[in-house]
Amino acid sequence: MLVAILLSAVSAFILAYVFYGRFLAKRYELDDSRPTPSHTSYDGIDRVPAHKVVLLGHHFSSIAGAAPIVGPVIAGLAFGWLPVVIWIVLGTIFIGGVIDFSALTASIRHNARSIAEIARQYMSPLAYRLLLAFIWLSLIYVLTVFADLTATTFIDDGGVASSSLIYIALAVLFGLAINKMKIRLLWASFVFVPLVFIAVWVGQKIPLSASLIPEIIAGDPKKTWAIILIIYCFIASTTPVWLLLQPRDYLSSYLLYASVLGGFTGILIGGFPIQYPAFTTWHVPNIGTLFPILFITVACGACSGFHSIVASGTTSKQLNKETDGKTIGYGGMILEGLVAVIALATVVMLPKGDAITKDAPLIIYGKGMAKFLSALGVSGKLGFSFGLLALSAFILTTLDTATRLGRYIFEELFNLKGRQSRYIATFATLTLPTIFVLISLKDTQGNLIPAWKAIWPVFGASNQLLAGLVALVIAVWLHKTGRKIGFIIGPVFFMNIVTLWSLVLLLRQYKTTAVGIIAGILLLLAIILVVEACRTLKKIITA
Repeated sequence: MLVAILLSAVSAFILAYVFYGRFLAKRYELDDSRPTPSHTSYDGIDRVPAHKVVLLGHHFSSIAGAAPIVGPVIAGLAFGWLPVVIWIVLGTIFIGGVIDFSALTASIRHNARSIAEIARQYMSPLAYRLLLAFIWLSLIYVLTVFADLTATTFIDDGGVASSSLIYIALAVLFGLAINKMKIRLLWASFVFVPLVFIAVWVGQKIPLSASLIPEIIAGDPKKTWAIILIIYCFIASTTPVWLLLQPRDYLSSYLLYASVLGGFTGILIGGFPIQYPAFTTWHVPNIGTLFPILFITVACGACSGFHSIVASGTTSKQLNKETDGKTIGYGGMILEGLVAVIALATVVMLPKGDAITKDAPLIIYGKGMAKFLSALGVSGKLGFSFGLLALSAFILTTLDTATRLGRYIFEELFNLKGRQSRYIATFATLTLPTIFVLISLKDTQGNLIPAWKAIWPVFGASNQLLAGLVALVIAVWLHKTGRKIGFIIGPVFFMNIVTLWSLVLLLRQYKTTAVGIIAGILLLLAIILVVEACRTLKKIITA
């Protein structure tokens, strides 16, 4: 039954966190007597120490997003559940978690500087510039995919849109309560966490239907929602982290924890059978071959470059003490792996050819969560809405965080300074996503498709390649400072090989289309960065 898959994955994750997490913590010599950048460089805007539970909420919500749900669903439907669950478990433990933890640790050891800054110090100024450009482009794809997915969700279920707006208002009030009114976190949580769950029910009572949304953009409510989300990103990413980012991520983490717990418990007591094939085929038209396409399709469910940018971008600036890094860096990825397994479970229980398999991945996930929660006595409609609201909350978090990170990178890239720089950099970061979500995009056959679907292949490839490049920078840093690098070498070689291979395949498939051109640019940037890293390592060895 389905429960066997879930329990096997959970057991592996627990053992990995206890033993491999301890091994990594020793490798990095975490020491609480060494002050973190949130204390040494406190600024009240971006560098603010956060309680471990609050910061885990921010980090987990930021990295979770839609990718660990969309990716496993697409890959499971395409190749069968067995190769997907194997990659999720092994990738999370030995690759994704290692890179996330390493990126966070490297950043706090360098005053919360970005991975690109670390590349400049240990590799070359060229590597620094190229990596900044690569990261910024990758964040553009994240914003495009998630803004389009969120707009789609709001159109499909107006109750989720209403609940999301209520949730944002609650987050701001929560931030004011604990930071300005000085209400203790525990007491504020007792009030605001239940209110977030009540918002799920209230949203269904006052749904924002498509007909109520002004059709200001080409007569299309979805594009209107996309513009509203872009405006939200601009506002949210330029406000102090204590006002919206920290409290919203903390509250949204409870939605995510509840969805994980609800899905886990529902699977345990629901008795759902395994109906989808364990393996379907090696090659799927319009997707590609299992190797290497599986790895870029599952994306954040097992490994993600975006996680590393979050870890070394916003999380490292809020880490209270070094030992919190294991829980947040490695533990956050373990939790995301569990989310990916539960998302895959919504496919595993479906018969092949079932009408639901034709739905969008988010709808498949929502219907699956409704089935899991029905085992706990929750109505199907409320369970479906809860699943989508939880997902939308994570996407909103990812949108905000990705915009803020894009702002950091753009400021670094062009050396922008002053109070106005954050507004200029944020505007620049949001320009391309705005264009992508408003124009009509086509697949290789010339059919109109949603922006997220058009961008997904190159999003997955660039995201996974970024993880490989981050691991490469970490390996150079460790080697140059005389530390052992055995545990990071595997992730370096595996992620760079499979993702460069994937980009070559995408370039051949999409040729001179927008996706093909982007794949070519990313491939060129990545090759130059790999060459720079090899030159650096050669100098170290021959010195």
